Amino acid sequence: MKTWIPSPALQNNNNNKMMIPSDTIFGVFLISQLCIGVLGNSLLFLLYAYTFLVKPHLKKHIDPIVMHLMLANALTIMFTLVPDIASTFGVRRFLNKVGCQTVLFLYRVTRGVCICTTSLLSAFQAITVSPSNSKWAWLKFKLPKWKYPLFLFFWVLNMVVYFHVIETITAISNFTLIGPGYAHAYCQNKYFGKHKSPSLFIAMLVRDLLFVLLMTGTSLYMVNLLYRHRRRAQHVHSPRVSSQTSPEHKATRTILLLVGCFVFFYFSNNCFSLYSYNARYKIPRSEGISGALSSCYPTICPFLLMKNNRIVSQFTSFF
Repeated sequence: MKTWIPSPALQNNNNNKMMIPSDTIFGVFLISQLCIGVLGNSLLFLLYAYTFLVKPHLKKHIDPIVMHLMLANALTIMFTLVPDIASTFGVRRFLNKVGCQTVLFLYRVTRGVCICTTSLLSAFQAITVSPSNSKWAWLKFKLPKWKYPLFLFFWVLNMVVYFHVIETITAISNFTLIGPGYAHAYCQNKYFGKHKSPSLFIAMLVRDLLFVLLMTGTSLYMVNLLYRHRRRAQHVHSPRVSSQTSPEHKATRTILLLVGCFVFFYFSNNCFSLYSYNARYKIPRSEGISGALSSCYPTICPFLLMKNNRIVSQFTSFF
């Protein structure tokens, strides 16, 4: 009696059918990141809006800054991940020339607004916890009045900085791009492979460094205040006093953690993007990885800030 033995080619074919393609796994990861990030930011935005409109006695001056950050985060995640998800699942011609210009422009603007708003949040908290006799005390009464003009300034500033995107980005026309330049599954730089004037990169670098240095400086200032507060608490021999932590200091620790996450993912994403931009041969999945990295901070941000919301704290303490 003859025994049928499948050929090696047929065995490999069956094994390939059983394996899940890596693009599918990466696409599911991006979809999960999109859903978690948008839902988290939307939920926290609605909670702060509820407090702002229904329970005005609980609102704080910092609440509009958090709401503005949540809005910018949600928009950044959507404009970043939706094209990457479509390209991962093989959707062709998802964006034309106008779509590329619009989506990339809005992504760059909202990401820049996230940077600016995070810097404002850190500076606002540093001024809030500063002693009444410090040289920044006068800003405690001025800064709350400047919030909304600063929001408008952030949007206008980033629109001006990234207006060039409308002129330099077009739909992809060549799938074998070689040389330095921006390349996506649907979009590419018009001057791909050509070295352009560095003035634009200098303008973006100056803007980013300015706000990142502001974040770093205010964070170091808050760390110094927390250290001095802890030293004073240790000199008080009462364990009840030394173990107390004010809501302001809890919020300060949260914002310090937030700034730390931002700086880590900001430099990680920039290093990877710089490598991808200057690589001679483009990796098809590089823009998806860059999008996932740039969306990590907006995705984590609302969950770090939720514990400072009184409604969330009451809800979690109930369980």
